[in-house]
Amino acid sequence: MSDMPDPDSLSDAPYGGSWRVRLVGALLILLAVGVVLVTNRWLSERFTETTRNRAELRLALYSGNMLSELQRTSVVPLLLVDDPTIRDALVNGKFADTTLRLIKVQGEIGVASILLLDEDGRAVGATNRNLLGTSHRASPYFVDAMRSRETVFSVAPRAGGGHDYTYSRQIFAEGRALGVIVVGADLMKHERAWAGLQDAVIVADSTGTVLLATEPSWRGKPLDEAMTSAEETSAFGRALKGAADWAQNPPDAYVSGEAVLRTEARVAFRGWRMVAFTAYDSVRERVNGVIALEIMGFAILAALTFYMLSRRAWSQSQSLQRESAELRLLNARLSREIAEREKVQKNLEVAELTLAQSSKLAALGEMSAAVSHELNQPLAAMKTYLAGARLLLQRKRPDEALSSFQRIDDLIDRMGAITRQLKSYARKGGEAFEPVDLRACLSSALAMMEPQLKQRVVQITRTLPRQKVMVMADRVRLEQVIINLFRNALDATKDVTRPQIDILMTAGDVATLSVRDNGHGIADISSVFEPFYTTKKPGEGVGLGLAISSGIVTDLGGRLTAHNVDGGGAVFEVQLPVLKMASGGEQKAAE
Repeated sequence: MSDMPDPDSLSDAPYGGSWRVRLVGALLILLAVGVVLVTNRWLSERFTETTRNRAELRLALYSGNMLSELQRTSVVPLLLVDDPTIRDALVNGKFADTTLRLIKVQGEIGVASILLLDEDGRAVGATNRNLLGTSHRASPYFVDAMRSRETVFSVAPRAGGGHDYTYSRQIFAEGRALGVIVVGADLMKHERAWAGLQDAVIVADSTGTVLLATEPSWRGKPLDEAMTSAEETSAFGRALKGAADWAQNPPDAYVSGEAVLRTEARVAFRGWRMVAFTAYDSVRERVNGVIALEIMGFAILAALTFYMLSRRAWSQSQSLQRESAELRLLNARLSREIAEREKVQKNLEVAELTLAQSSKLAALGEMSAAVSHELNQPLAAMKTYLAGARLLLQRKRPDEALSSFQRIDDLIDRMGAITRQLKSYARKGGEAFEPVDLRACLSSALAMMEPQLKQRVVQITRTLPRQKVMVMADRVRLEQVIINLFRNALDATKDVTRPQIDILMTAGDVATLSVRDNGHGIADISSVFEPFYTTKKPGEGVGLGLAISSGIVTDLGGRLTAHNVDGGGAVFEVQLPVLKMASGGEQKAAE
């Protein structure tokens, strides 16, 4: 790499025009930002005002069309109450041709529907034949018309959504009310026409209830509630949208997450009003188009300026390209070295796995030798007892021979205990896990130890929570762990003048069960959980109890620890995850 250029020589190369380039670049950027901001503000206000004026014109057109429809429909009841065919049908009670007459009138005038009701509110004629015979006695258009001699306008919610708009008038003749003629106005066609536009349009009555809307879910709601549901975007979403719509003025509202311009107009009918929401898309497109042209112009100007002021940068670029090529070669070399190191690392991992397997085989050999040693002693003793029993039987001494057989039976039990402990040490649990109370397990384990406790005088102190301490465990194996710990504590206090065992249970996020004795402690505390490690005399234990217990607690998701105590004795602690926090205080009992 001796041919690589010196970076210091590059940085010290004469470049007298660099400060000019920086100055011109800064001035161009400031000028561009200022022009873009001013243009954006001025064009946004101008185009927004133009869009608002167009929206107001559209609202005037929409409201005029709707008002014309209402006025045209309001004249129809005046014409029909004087129709001789309809009046005679109500007087004579003969309605065979009434429906045909109403259908013909509907076709000529173009109203939404016509309904003829008798004095009891029963439909005796209708352009919708499905309504014949139905009762409308409680309908507002019937009740209001029977109370007035004028044409009555009614708005009633429709079962499938929306509203029915009707004009009704009482038919009066011969000094009595004969019935009511009801004419429906088709305002929904205006709503369908608005739905094809980009604007969102709402028509509300004098109380603010939405009657017509391009969004069906707004109908029947108060105007403020409909607008609230339309603005159900998160604050973060609105902030992000506002940051993206920087080319427009602050929006009047948000509809379906889009910023809109709100325009409102009064309808000259019963205090109705019409509101339109126009998207800012057209404003944004026009403003952004002009700004894009300005930015493009500044970009071209900047390119020409930098080209004229920084021609010397080309030579430096060539030098940097050479450096880049050399760096790529160096990077390729480093990549090859990394690949080789990864290969060596993988070989090392394989060697470690091989070494671990060898260690396992060595441990298995040691365990087999230990088990063989433990079993050879009882087998040799059994052979001796059998030979003695044979001689005793030959000498006619059966009672003494039975004693030898009893010793052989004890040795067989001893061999069975060794093999059972070895089997438990190799077994993995977890197939019988269930929620269990650690306090109950402790009580059950102490109950099983009661025969051994009666043979000695030991002071046992228990400090337990008042509430249950629930853990997920195999109850039998957990009790096995507690019995092993308690039996070890009993064995540790055999030579103590005043033996004492303290049992402490606490519960928080983790349940902890501590078994403490006042014995002589453990000399090699670090090896206490290893298989076949024991401090007992030969014949009293094979050293698998604590190893089995440690494996069981690990299977339960906890851990078993041990440490000596200042002043004598050892403490074994079982820690398990708690399923349910136990509350309350502690109770302490001494035995």
